[in-house]
Amino acid sequence: MLDKQQEENVDKLASTSSEEVTKTTPTTAETSKEVVDENTEAVNEVENSVAENSEKNESKEKEEETSVVDYSKFSLEELVSALQKTISNSPVQTIKPQVDAIKSTFNQKFGALLAEKKAKFLADGGNSIDFQFSSPIKLEYNRLLGDYKKQRDAYYKNLEKELNQNLEKRVQVIENLKDLIEEADAKTMYKNFKELQDTWKTIGPVPKSYYNDTWKIYHHHVERFYDLLHLSNDFRDLDFKYNLEEKLKIIAKAEALANESDINFASKELQELHRAWKEDIGPVAKEMREEIWHKFSVATKKIHDKRHDYFKQMRSKHQEIIDKKEEVVALINAYDTSKNKTHNDWQKSINDIEKLRKLYFDAGKLPYAKSEEVWQKFKAATKKFNSAKNTFYKKEKNEQQENLNKKLALIELAESLKDSEDWEMATNAMKKVQSDWKKIGHVPRKFSDEVWKRFKAACNHYFDRYHQQKNAISKEELVTVAAKKQFLEDLKETKNATKDAVLKAIKDWRALGRLPRNARHLDGKFNKQIDKMLANLSLDKTEATMLKFTNVVDGYAADNDARKLDSEQIFVRKKIDEIVREIQQLENNLGFFSNAKDDNPLVVNVKNKVNEFKEDLAIWKQKLSYLNKLDY
Repeated sequence: MLDKQQEENVDKLASTSSEEVTKTTPTTAETSKEVVDENTEAVNEVENSVAENSEKNESKEKEEETSVVDYSKFSLEELVSALQKTISNSPVQTIKPQVDAIKSTFNQKFGALLAEKKAKFLADGGNSIDFQFSSPIKLEYNRLLGDYKKQRDAYYKNLEKELNQNLEKRVQVIENLKDLIEEADAKTMYKNFKELQDTWKTIGPVPKSYYNDTWKIYHHHVERFYDLLHLSNDFRDLDFKYNLEEKLKIIAKAEALANESDINFASKELQELHRAWKEDIGPVAKEMREEIWHKFSVATKKIHDKRHDYFKQMRSKHQEIIDKKEEVVALINAYDTSKNKTHNDWQKSINDIEKLRKLYFDAGKLPYAKSEEVWQKFKAATKKFNSAKNTFYKKEKNEQQENLNKKLALIELAESLKDSEDWEMATNAMKKVQSDWKKIGHVPRKFSDEVWKRFKAACNHYFDRYHQQKNAISKEELVTVAAKKQFLEDLKETKNATKDAVLKAIKDWRALGRLPRNARHLDGKFNKQIDKMLANLSLDKTEATMLKFTNVVDGYAADNDARKLDSEQIFVRKKIDEIVREIQQLENNLGFFSNAKDDNPLVVNVKNKVNEFKEDLAIWKQKLSYLNKLDY
């Protein structure tokens, strides 16, 4: 801030010169009312922008336009690293948006961590008043934030000091110029005036609130100097001519800027032209002042109007972008995850939200001031979705850990059984282990392959041993196989076999012993040979059929093959039911021939079929009776 003396100096300058300034400065009353109405607003806006920019550091570093990163996916460590890089790599006056975004995200994430730690502390029986939590990453964050604030405060304190010092220098130049005019020493007057001009140009920026006043006062006394410089008309006219040429060049540049397509570039260039007009170039001849100022203000107004139209369109475009972004936010907020029960459900939802996120960012870019509100809404909407997603996966993680423990228990059981010699007990137990395994859900991905390989190895080891043992043929079984093969070959050579010979062959075949599993096909060959022999005997249908049937069934019984016996019984019962239905249908058909004679061919045919079915039924019932008598 200015001290009291500085303020008095500026106020004094303003009060003593305001009337003359009003009379001589072409930016105010000297310009006609019509010109003022048309152009003053545009000129004032540009002049205020020049004053605003006057507060920039003397180094004139431009604040780079930087886009704020989406820090929502950063971890606490990554946020601290980003803060450190931002502070280290950029001028302190340019990074406020980035620092604010990092602060907002860090505070949210650390607040969530703090709440989680406190909840755990209370769940473990702690008292809320005793809860404390510190983190190295929070200490580092606080340190970096403190450094940033110190650098920022130091920068603005030094800037304020420099601006005030420059203001003092400009006030002093004005005082010296006033003294020069009052003394009016013809020998040194022009030379000293040029030195004061050069000094004025070398002085850096001043506080924006004093910029225009100090320039108007200075410019007023410069014009006074030229108006009084009658002692050296050559110098004065030469200066007026040079200044006129320079100002006409500026006007030409301003008029050319009206055709510039890049309105931001044009506006910045126009500000620079106004600064040069005021700071670098002196006055022109009195009769030319109003005319050239009018030309400059007209050119200024064209660019000003074009800029206003541009930003009016931009505001409309920005509102369209905001509307699109808010539509996406509404869709994210309305997105229903209540029916998501599985990982696949959530993966689909995640893909859906990613598509909506892309729509949000594809809607277009906004200035930081306009984007912040809708950005916060977007973050809140995605946070709502992420919160539901994280809750599911946290629960899923716990369930997967429980599943892992269950599967590890099954693996230990399978590994304890894999070398067992108690085949019946171990086989039943291993089958149950496999069944239970299928009922258990997913385990954490990093353990999935490992536990499956262990479980598969234990099961394969046992069942490989089991099948090897089951399919192995002992020496006794080899003898049985050889004997039955020879018996079968001899049986095939039998000529004119009798019923007793067939029955003896069946008895002798069984007496040779059971065949191992991989030689059971010999039983089938034997049964076919018996059927062939029975077919050559003079036996009635029932006896021949029953001999064939009992031969097969007795073979199943001898092998204790309950499964085949059950299947045989089911098949016999099914045949009985089918024959009964056929008989009933035929007997119903006979009812249609109640008036026909008994020797009617159709009636005779139906009755013959009924009798055939009844004979078959008797045989099948005999088969069922035989099966029922077996003890298995």
